[in-house]
Amino acid sequence: MMASARSGPGVTGVHRETFRRGSTTYYNSSVFFPPAVRTDVFALYGFVRVADDYVDRVPQDAAGFRDFRRRYLLAREGQGAGVVSADPIIDSFVELSRRHRFPEEWIDAFFRSMEMDITHPVYETLEETLEYIHGSAEVIGLFMATLLGLGRSTHRHAMMLGRAMQYINFIRDIDEDRRLGRSYLPWDGPAVELTDSGYARAHASEFRRYLAHHLDLYQGWQREAAPGLRSLPRRYRIPIQTASDMYAWTARTIRADPFVVFRRKVKPTRSRIVTRVLRIALGIPGPRS
Repeated sequence: MMASARSGPGVTGVHRETFRRGSTTYYNSSVFFPPAVRTDVFALYGFVRVADDYVDRVPQDAAGFRDFRRRYLLAREGQGAGVVSADPIIDSFVELSRRHRFPEEWIDAFFRSMEMDITHPVYETLEETLEYIHGSAEVIGLFMATLLGLGRSTHRHAMMLGRAMQYINFIRDIDEDRRLGRSYLPWDGPAVELTDSGYARAHASEFRRYLAHHLDLYQGWQREAAPGLRSLPRRYRIPIQTASDMYAWTARTIRADPFVVFRRKVKPTRSRIVTRVLRIALGIPGPRS
């Protein structure tokens, strides 16, 4: 039901919990943003996590996702008249988008990629994968750069950081994605067979080359993002650098033992994340990614 709003929607525990459930690394890094920024980050990630949850659940809730998108579009179209959706996740994002003037094409690109998770689960070329990543991760970097008040000169770095982080998630989650019928990391065509644990162990050398190739791509994009990280104001650099460093830790862990992806989901502990926050705050450099 649509209703007229008397005041702007607030960010609540619903946003925090939605974000926390969906991202160990970035949630535990983001709590170190200044309070006002943290509120905006929770509004952003609460929204994208809810949309992502519809297409990631088993079985997928395609109807739920499309209804979520429909309700968002109605709220976006009615925002000038004070119309809201009565869904705090949607309404807080609409308010965030209006306040920071997010281009509608960024949001539309995000929804296109979420739709691709329903209609296009297997990727045969890197170009196809990068098309998906643009909406699923690069525009998130653009949202973040915008809500932090950074200039357009940071946009390329923000996009590359989002791309690099998404790619590590693909590498980390290849076993889970295979069981969901998905394959994001092509290898001379689709790599569905190669991401089967039995096949990978029987063709260990090829599997190691496969993961090394994709880890090398991650590192290249991470290097492109690095100048943007170094130029961030300290109050923003601490949480964002922490998240970046934790993804680099995940990459190093997988490179050292590629078959770990079949045994467990490689994620840093909260204590590792907090320790890295403290080390960055004290100016102690971390290992190279």
